Amino acid sequence: MKYILTIFKKMLHKSAKELTADSCFLITVCLTLAGCDSFVEVDLPASQLTAKTVFEDAGTANAAMAGLYAKMRDGGLLNGNSNGVSCNLGLYADEFDYYYAYDVSNFYTNSLFPGELGVNDIWNKSYSQIYSANAVLEGLDNSISIAEANKKQLQGEAIFVRALLHFYLLNLYGDIPYITTTDYSENSKVSRMPADKIYSLIVMDLNKAVELLSEDYVSPERILPNRSTATALLARVYLYMGMYPEASNAASSVINNPLYIWETDLDKIFLKGSSTTIWQFMPNTSDSNTAEGSLYIFTSGPPPVVGLKPEFVNAFEQGDLRKTHWTTEVTDGVSTWYHASKYKQQSTTPSSVEYSIVFRLAEQYLIRAEARVYQGDLIGAKEDLNRIRTTAGLNPTNAVTAEQIKTDILNQRRFELFTEFGQRFFDLKRTGKLDEILSVSKSGWNTTDSLWPLPALELNSNPNLNPQNPGY
Repeated sequence: MKYILTIFKKMLHKSAKELTADSCFLITVCLTLAGCDSFVEVDLPASQLTAKTVFEDAGTANAAMAGLYAKMRDGGLLNGNSNGVSCNLGLYADEFDYYYAYDVSNFYTNSLFPGELGVNDIWNKSYSQIYSANAVLEGLDNSISIAEANKKQLQGEAIFVRALLHFYLLNLYGDIPYITTTDYSENSKVSRMPADKIYSLIVMDLNKAVELLSEDYVSPERILPNRSTATALLARVYLYMGMYPEASNAASSVINNPLYIWETDLDKIFLKGSSTTIWQFMPNTSDSNTAEGSLYIFTSGPPPVVGLKPEFVNAFEQGDLRKTHWTTEVTDGVSTWYHASKYKQQSTTPSSVEYSIVFRLAEQYLIRAEARVYQGDLIGAKEDLNRIRTTAGLNPTNAVTAEQIKTDILNQRRFELFTEFGQRFFDLKRTGKLDEILSVSKSGWNTTDSLWPLPALELNSNPNLNPQNPGY
């Protein structure tokens, strides 16, 4: 409730006393929606988010999207807690060691199974959020009272969220359903689609979002996606698809946007007002900071939950400022541990100073660098790569051949994007290096671990989702 009220105040410039009856109704709707975990579990009654009342007023329609962002921030794929992909994939790959004394992490031991709670949680909450995005789209389609510009912005946001969540689900679970409706009778019988079909639907959605979203930010704090946010994801999708000219062009569109200014001070990049931030989640209260900071930072050892692997910290190149600015050593005089310190705040402050950053400018330079290599533009690729290297305090790359430049780009991605929503795992996977790297650095790694198992409950509820992924 407190978060929704905060959103109203910030987005709609209304006080709590000025909230309309529809606004209060929507708050109830958002809280009710939070209880739906699976897109095949229940059929939400028409009196909830799809209710016509919600979309007769721009304020309640905006709040519907605000409620969806709150759900994404607090649960599912992109949340910064121990059950989000940043933590789970850091454990699953080679970024984190696990220290929690009262439980075992199946992600850390690479021992996932179809009934594993974390696997179910990511699947169910992601599809619940996709359901919410589709409900917003259907409500907007039927609305005749919201101004066209506002309607387009909200439609663009909902389509972007739908594409983003499907992108992550595809890269975690493999072939998946692409859900574009709230029709329970249809969703309960869906089948998995091949990856190339899913990618084409993601690209179609993102191109539509680019058309609909405004160039400028609706919120000065960059908490609502703009056109460049959708373009940034499109650049990543094109890179994963091997569509290198398109990836380069999309990344260039973001890089050349004057809204984004390169920052050379590593300690400013993860502040809420950073000029390199493309999209971020606002905390749930005005004095909160990030869930990531609360999870990762510790002042005495051993770490309460996770710590950076010493092998990862020791792999930084000599003189790399990211090691000294973005990792912190903690010792008791006998043992030594490390935590990620991109975010510096572990608890509340008088006012929030850090938001959870989902997309930022550095990734776009790395995307364009890689795409340029594959197009034969080695000079341009090295220029982009050196933007990252020199900011980290490193000399320009000494790579000469295309293969050497690709290797350096992947290495820079490892140290630039660590702990950021599983980038390391996805990079190893898309470049065919998962087995090569993780079979050495992790005990128990199997080739079939490249995909997570589909939740057993979903397979039982809908046999059309079969077969289960290999190895499970």
